[in-house]
Amino acid sequence: MDGVMMRNGEIYGLAVRRPDGCIVAIRRPWFSFFSSSFFALPCVRGFSVLVDTLYNGVSALNQSVALGETDESQKLTKWQLVVSMIISVVFAVLLFVLAPHFLSLLMFWLDAGGDVEGLSFHLWDGFYKACIFLLYLWGISLLPEIQRVLSYHGAEHKTIHAFEKSDAVTVDVAQKMSRFHPRCGTTFLLFVISLSILLHAVFVPPLIALIHPSSELLKHALTLVVKIAFIVPISAFSYEMIRFAAKRRQGLVASLLRAPGLCLQRLTTREPSIDQLAVALVSLHMALEGFEKERVHTEAYTVLDEALLC
Repeated sequence: MDGVMMRNGEIYGLAVRRPDGCIVAIRRPWFSFFSSSFFALPCVRGFSVLVDTLYNGVSALNQSVALGETDESQKLTKWQLVVSMIISVVFAVLLFVLAPHFLSLLMFWLDAGGDVEGLSFHLWDGFYKACIFLLYLWGISLLPEIQRVLSYHGAEHKTIHAFEKSDAVTVDVAQKMSRFHPRCGTTFLLFVISLSILLHAVFVPPLIALIHPSSELLKHALTLVVKIAFIVPISAFSYEMIRFAAKRRQGLVASLLRAPGLCLQRLTTREPSIDQLAVALVSLHMALEGFEKERVHTEAYTVLDEALLC
């Protein structure tokens, strides 16, 4: 809220502009649930990145509210953060797994589609999933509070572009950059949605036919369990696809992979103000070390919790 978080390896920087106009910033260690090197392997790391980002994102949101309000009592405890993350996951499953499934079941009851053993059921499921995703993004983008968040999202992208393309990173340089970036988390979500539509349509019908549950209830329950379980490999492969597309600046394949996500960012970003860009630069400055840090020119800001920087 009124801030930007930037990750750099094992730490992240968070900068917030307070109501009085000053910028405050902190640096925090990046928390991970997955310490084993196995979870850093290609085609595995995507799921761990998704879970860790969700937790650290909620934590950073909590920190931003506390910093902005100058009231430490408003901070959530670690257990409250975990509960918030669980609620977020449950809400996502309800919205993007259960709701499309039951809408597809409704189409079957209306004789407009087949049962779960057929391809048409999963095509309807994918259609509704995509519609819910886009309508959700469009709907929240109309809220004034969220529009401000989306402007900070645009400031984050512009700042990263400036860091990647310019020796000196200033507000003026960042302002000239695009607010669309190929490594955005929005693109990750779009890949997850797209891959889930494809994999569910290909693998779920033969799996149901092979196991052949004894009742309709078990058949639909198994389908939902399989869809939820598929989140792990789908997120892993989506992450690799994003990395592949981002590394290849040229080429038809890379352009086609990047295009949908960049288009979607028209919903999830807004053009930032100068003040918002200044906050994004402070966040980047906090996340960097050494010479790289000296490239980022910020306005004056206050660092909180100095001991954490040692």
